[in-house]
Amino acid sequence: MLTIGELASYAGVTVRAVRHYHAKGLLPEPERDHSGYRRYDAAAVVELIRIRTLAEAGVPLARVPELLRADEEEFGAAIADVDERLRAEIRDRQRHRERIARLAAGDSLALPPEVTEYLDRLRALGVDERIVRAERDGWIPLAAHSPHRVPTWLARKREQLADPRFTHFYLGLSRALNHADDDPRLVDLADELADRLTRIADEQGVAYVDDTDLPPPLVPLMDDLAFRTVPPARRLIELLEERGWTKLERVNAVPRPPTSPPTAPVHAPGGGS
Repeated sequence: MLTIGELASYAGVTVRAVRHYHAKGLLPEPERDHSGYRRYDAAAVVELIRIRTLAEAGVPLARVPELLRADEEEFGAAIADVDERLRAEIRDRQRHRERIARLAAGDSLALPPEVTEYLDRLRALGVDERIVRAERDGWIPLAAHSPHRVPTWLARKREQLADPRFTHFYLGLSRALNHADDDPRLVDLADELADRLTRIADEQGVAYVDDTDLPPPLVPLMDDLAFRTVPPARRLIELLEERGWTKLERVNAVPRPPTSPPTAPVHAPGGGS
């Protein structure tokens, strides 16, 4: 007859595990002998090894009694069911690992992969990282609010980035970041950006520039994100307003002379949407 310590040693488990299996009703707990100790026979060793084997295979303890009593057919069906559950858990854990790996990249937090690819494209073009962050922060509420529209918006963004004039627009914004509010270079930049946007809208049409049609609640949010991430943007927007454009995220061209094509709300490509 074996003590609980000897039983645990033979079965390859701890004494604590034996007591846990007693508490769960998996292993019968023998009566104490005259010395006050519980004594286990060889059958207890065999039963404990079977319990340990099932537990180590991933079988929930709640199902162990069922498998211990099952015949061959029932045992096979139960094992197949446990195996499928384990496969599902493995798939879930793999997805979790993939998400963790994406989070390590920084921009992937709360953003779909195609948006992070777009942000990487901005970096490759030499756009200042502060503007890239403003874009990233702008995309997060857009992707959460209207995920079904992200592919359409991104298609237009890619089209715009293929146009050197839009690339120059982003690079122009990058140059503005270190200017003081009263720096005359900021005025010159506003002239350049306003002229560039107007020419693009006139040549390609308003739809080429206006690519978002944001819901009204998002407009002030996007402006706030841009102003907090890129503080010089506020003064630049004021200068653009004086030149017929309003806001960074929601830009409107002022009425042009009757000989020019009519204008409508357009969206500046320097924003986060």
